[in-house]
Amino acid sequence: MSDARRGVLRRAFHCTALACLAAVPWAAQGQSPLLAMASAIPRTPRHTVLVVGDSLSAEYGLPRGSGWVALLEQRLDLERLSARVVNASISGDTTAGGVSRLGALLKQHRPTHVIVELGGNDALRGLPLADTQRNLTEMARAAKVAGAQVLIVGIEVPPNYGRRYTDDLAALFVRVAQDEGASLVPSLLAGVGEAEFQPDRIHPLASAHPKLLATVWPALKPLLR
Repeated sequence: MSDARRGVLRRAFHCTALACLAAVPWAAQGQSPLLAMASAIPRTPRHTVLVVGDSLSAEYGLPRGSGWVALLEQRLDLERLSARVVNASISGDTTAGGVSRLGALLKQHRPTHVIVELGGNDALRGLPLADTQRNLTEMARAAKVAGAQVLIVGIEVPPNYGRRYTDDLAALFVRVAQDEGASLVPSLLAGVGEAEFQPDRIHPLASAHPKLLATVWPALKPLLR
């Protein structure tokens, strides 16, 4: 290659490089090209928390943004934890419904953490507890296979279902968590007083939802750290 040809290519390279650098406003800010480029990359949350629940997590009968899942988002910001919350809860959902929906949710959101708050509607409908346990187990396993940590959130039913049914339901959540190596909140409604429910006596008032978060947070926080 002739010296003249080399000179032309060298000048063309320099011009192209200068044009590229001019497109990045680093010089005026005293930044290096690498730092300027890095700062322009969109930041993604470190964690994605997927909540798969029923009406207790879907803000049934509440103003939007007042339920415990919305309060969880605020708590994460307060704790300066890089995380986003996806609330995939549906009023009236059962564990069977959760099983049918979870696969698509895992694929879409790729969560690092999955909170399963289901089973209350199973109990209210008198569905076999063996089916509820099997469904929760399947959900926990699927979430783990997808690389997520799992938090099982239990629920209590009214005492008119009988002491044995109530005790068996409570034990079910414990058993699934132990068998699948998941974290556990034994009862989402622990600490909620009788006067803190809506007229249906099932769903807490908005004023009680900070208590629900206070029940969930101690089990979730270590997983996020």
